[in-house]
Parts: sequence; C-alpha cells; structure tokens
Amino acid sequence: MPLRLPYWHVDAFAARPFGGNQAAVMPLEHWLPDNVLQAIAEENNFAETAFLVRDASGAADWELRWFTPACEIRLCGHATLASGHVLLGRDGGERVTFGTRQAGILEVRRSEAGYELALPAIATEQDEWAEAVALLDGEPREVWLNPDRYGIYLFDSEDEVRALTPDLRGLGALGDDQFICTAPGHTHDVVSRVFVPGGGVDEDSVTGSAHAALTPFWAARLGRDSFTAHQASARGGDLTCRLDGETAWLGGPCVTVVEGMFYLPE
Repeated sequence: MPLRLPYWHVDAFAARPFGGNQAAVMPLEHWLPDNVLQAIAEENNFAETAFLVRDASGAADWELRWFTPACEIRLCGHATLASGHVLLGRDGGERVTFGTRQAGILEVRRSEAGYELALPAIATEQDEWAEAVALLDGEPREVWLNPDRYGIYLFDSEDEVRALTPDLRGLGALGDDQFICTAPGHTHDVVSRVFVPGGGVDEDSVTGSAHAALTPFWAARLGRDSFTAHQASARGGDLTCRLDGETAWLGGPCVTVVEGMFYLPE
C-alpha cells in the first residue's frame, strides 16, 4: 500500500483562487529522505513545497523546510504563510511558530488582513553588479546587494519594472540569487517583480523573502515603517509590509484550492 501524506494546495497572498503564489503544504509524521522530499517537490511543480514535522525540541511548534522543483532553499515567505494558514485552520489558535534550518524561528499569526508573517529583515547595501544589470534588459537607478544572494534593482517607475524582459538563462548562470526589481507604484506604495531562475523559478508570483529585503529598503525611502506593495507577476499579489526593529511583518490572505492525499510508494 502506498504511504498517504496529507496535502494542501494554497494560494498565498491571495483573497481568491488563481491569484497570489501557489504552495504545497505537507505536514509529515517524520522527515523523509532528502531525495524523496525533492522528488515530491518536483512532482508538485510549484515554486515551493513546504514540509513540516512537529518540533520535539520545544523551540517552536513545527520544523519547516522548503523545496523548489530544483533544490532546497534557505527561506521562503509565501509557503510559510501558507503553512500557517493550513495549521491555524486545521488546529485552531492565533499563532504558530516554525523552526527552520537557516532562517531562525518564524511566526504566522492571524490579523485583519488574514495573516501576518514575521521574517528576519534583510539588509542591503548600495553596490554594483554590471553583469546582472546587463541581463535585466533595463537601466536601474541603483543596485543594492546582500551577500546572501538578495539583490534589489531600483527603477524610476512601475512601467519600467513591468516592461522588463530579462535574459533568464543568463541570470540563472550567475547563481540562485533573487533579482528583485522595484519602483514606486501607481496604486500601491511599491511595485516589484522577482526573478530566481538559478533556483528553479524564472519569475516568482509573490515572494515573501524578497519583501523581507524590500521592507527595510523602502521604509527608509518612504520615511515610515509600513506601506503597501504589489508584485506585478502574471498572477499578481498584494502585501502589507511593516518594519518592527529587525523583523519584517508581511500581511495578506490565503485561500485553500485543494486538500487531499499525496500517495507515495513505500
């Protein structure tokens, strides 16, 4: 008999189906071998699959890991929000915490917007990366980088960001960096598009971890700790962003699209 694994398909940062960013959420009884987790993520073929196991250490409620179809990643915001949506909806409560291998303890809690996700704010410094800029097919006014593979490319207008047609193969050859292209928005304070071809996601739909970098970046420019953001991907998604010390709080709703079982051969 195949092993039956609980499975949720969630659209995160979306108030209705077919928007926001898709994630698979799969609570497990124990950790499966890494190659099996990777094969499941490849089969799901979403930007991320979130795997969860109860945290026996007491440091958090659950252990959490994220896999793209190509690799395990260090931090994923939308799949963490989706995980909070699933667990709080299934088990009740107002908040849930997650222990991660490289991003510390993360939290999702209920809010007026649906949920708020706490991520470590990611600092960037002004720098240059001429090779990446040439591949973006645009002329950013400034480039801000973080050594943990986050790059912010600041453009003058939303129209410029929407018009970008980057060389995705070339960007992917540079590594699994996030290429975060951003500008002031028309109807939101901030607009962005995020490309991660080296991590198996050519253009992400709505990227929580990118907004962990955009939150301190734009808070400093806007002169306030909170603002609204829109990620201008094909699916699109809206977020609230709030800087609280060294924490970026990202808010938005989630909707469950599919709930069922994943059958894994034993």
